[in-house]
Amino acid sequence: MILLSRRSLLAIAAVVDIALHARPSPVAAKVLAHRHNLPPRHLETVLQALVRFGILKGVRGPRGGYELARERRRITAGDVVRAAMSVTGEDGLPPLPESQLVDVVIGPVVRSAGEAFLGELDAITIDDLCRRAEEQGVSEDDGPAGTYDFAI
Repeated sequence: MILLSRRSLLAIAAVVDIALHARPSPVAAKVLAHRHNLPPRHLETVLQALVRFGILKGVRGPRGGYELARERRRITAGDVVRAAMSVTGEDGLPPLPESQLVDVVIGPVVRSAGEAFLGELDAITIDDLCRRAEEQGVSEDDGPAGTYDFAI
């Protein structure tokens, strides 16, 4: 069972990918989306949230893209998940139940579990995940040849 939303999982994957590939130049959203087999528009809202939270930095221009805003050892998976959670897509969902059972019993337990989960993610840095990717040999995958867009 995965407790992370798709958006949170995507955000962590994007930050780790950028940490692995942003040198010598920033990672373009198109290249990032291609590596993860996603449409670029699907990724943009998550990337912008990560910029707003100071996790990523956007670089404009023909060689622009995204790079880390601070050292990868100073960014935790919990930071990334909190940024991703700020982009809510819950507008079409039914309202939460309002009752004393939810307010007094279930809500506090679920909040406490969520805080414990985020606390565990706070113990994992992007550097930890990058090292793990490098050990597993998945850091070298830049996608199929010819995926870079050199158009100006």
